Amino acid sequence: MATRSTDVERVEVVVIGAGQAGLSAAHHLRRLGVAPFVVLDADDAPGGAWQHRWDSLTMRDVHGIADLPGLAFADVLPDADPASRANVAVPAYFAAYERRFDLPVVRPVRVTRVGPVDEDRDGLLRVETTAGPWLTRSVVNATGTWRSPFLPAYPGAQTFRGRQLHTVDYTGPDDLAGQRVVVVGGGASAVQILGEIAPVAHTTWVTRREPVWRTGPFTEDAGRRAVALVEERVARGQAPQSVVGVTGLALRPQEARAAELGAYRRRPMFERIEPDGVRWADGTFEPADIILWATGFRPSVGHLAPLHLRSEHGGIRLRAPHDRHTFTTSTADPRIHFVGYGPSASTIGANRAGRTAARAVVDQLHDASADATDARPA
Repeated sequence: MATRSTDVERVEVVVIGAGQAGLSAAHHLRRLGVAPFVVLDADDAPGGAWQHRWDSLTMRDVHGIADLPGLAFADVLPDADPASRANVAVPAYFAAYERRFDLPVVRPVRVTRVGPVDEDRDGLLRVETTAGPWLTRSVVNATGTWRSPFLPAYPGAQTFRGRQLHTVDYTGPDDLAGQRVVVVGGGASAVQILGEIAPVAHTTWVTRREPVWRTGPFTEDAGRRAVALVEERVARGQAPQSVVGVTGLALRPQEARAAELGAYRRRPMFERIEPDGVRWADGTFEPADIILWATGFRPSVGHLAPLHLRSEHGGIRLRAPHDRHTFTTSTADPRIHFVGYGPSASTIGANRAGRTAARAVVDQLHDASADATDARPA
């Protein structure tokens, strides 16, 4: 585990987060010769958000992992069992990746604030952390969403006598066996969790909108269209939608039993929560022991608030740097680059964004140095 003193240290680039996107960016920064740089990771160990997934999520469930650049998953774990836990196998891969490329990851370090040192848009940034400050010319934000679960406020929630869980709290079906569970949310996590718990619990599925099911195979063209829709949102400065949310839902073989039990017969959103369950506007009532909010996440970007990056539409407006076709660079502050945000939130998209962001950092540092040279007196 890397450590450091609390003295102020200056580096060219600070990468925040060591998940798929952060490791990809770090790899490409090293390949492009950027030095020195550091990767700050809030977790105690490698693995990003994968180490926090529920124990029953297997490698078969996640359809494999997109290979990080320069080292395939199969080269690290060639005999990985499809039934092995994803929260063990993927962190092992990430740990091997960090070692193979000797990436400068420092952990556990939580970034609390990123702000400008002065008013110069090409000037230094000060990155405040739980391990002391860093000064840098560029930041690659790869914090993802796992640390920012979204839990909607609903009338009567405080009166509920049962348990309320979010996806981040879900540990597997055994904990919910024999319970009456209301699952709220129309995304892939809700579908997967229902698939696991419906055979052992009484479930009710509730969503705000009618779920959109994908009837055909997921093609590359469909993926490109989905990413393009999310790119349009971040280009306008709107809050990004999940790429998975755009592509539609599909049932996998392991969810066939839940489908037979009727777990995917969805009900519209209830009107309020009562001590022993939930009630709809028409007066119907569903008793519940547990409300499981599979309501997604928000980007973990609160530490960037001092930079005032949000647009009038509530999101962070990004552009594709130098005509590259991946949106990574903030339009409000060209020193801030995003990977794993919006259109690059998928594992494949994160790899592509890591490469684009690293090249954008090189361009940014070069342009800033050129401007500084031109500003010197003759």
